[in-house]
Amino acid sequence: MDLVEVLPERLHMLRFPIGQAYLWRDGEALTLIDSGHAGSATAIEDAIRSLGLSPERLERIVLTHCHRDHIGAADELAGRWGAQVLAHRLEAPVVRGEVPVPEPVLLDWEIPLYEHGLTVPEAPPTRVDREVEDGEVLPFGDGAVVVHAPGHTPGSIGIHLPHHGVLFAGDCIAGVGQVMLGVFNVDRAQARASFRRLAALSPSVACFGHGDPLTTDAAATLHTAAESEPSVP
Repeated sequence: MDLVEVLPERLHMLRFPIGQAYLWRDGEALTLIDSGHAGSATAIEDAIRSLGLSPERLERIVLTHCHRDHIGAADELAGRWGAQVLAHRLEAPVVRGEVPVPEPVLLDWEIPLYEHGLTVPEAPPTRVDREVEDGEVLPFGDGAVVVHAPGHTPGSIGIHLPHHGVLFAGDCIAGVGQVMLGVFNVDRAQARASFRRLAALSPSVACFGHGDPLTTDAAATLHTAAESEPSVP
């Protein structure tokens, strides 16, 4: 796992072989956006300590959606440090293991990529302490706004920090090689609409579940990429 600074003293990316998570810092209070795959809890704790911080200050883990490369370590981390786990109301039953993960509708070129992603260990059932809804404001980042962004999965969310100009887009948007609609969507047309909604927030920093964060011309890049997506499935 690689630890990459995105914003000094505020934001770091935790990059795994497949996917990534983000650590937001309010002083010594910590919030994790997604949690990597199962078995990565110790690596995440080591990364936190390497920044001179304590995993005991991990207050919450916000899950952007239910896929195994995003929720895998959440239950272990929350169990060790008492962090609260948050997910959208529609996603919570999947995260808890009460209903199956929704199957994506794959394009032909997505099939080998999807099979490669399944090499990540399956996530264990994970508790959800708080079910969130669109528009809720969470107590970090000077007011973190939940943005329901369905399409990748029904309960996918983005997290917007308007006071800092930061957007966590989950897998609705990808930044691998180019900024584009994320892959493996259950509803591609709905995902496109969510892409446009997130782009309309015009962040100065955009963080993706896959691919490097945008830290320069983020708003213009997102707008251009969103508008280039066709409006039909």
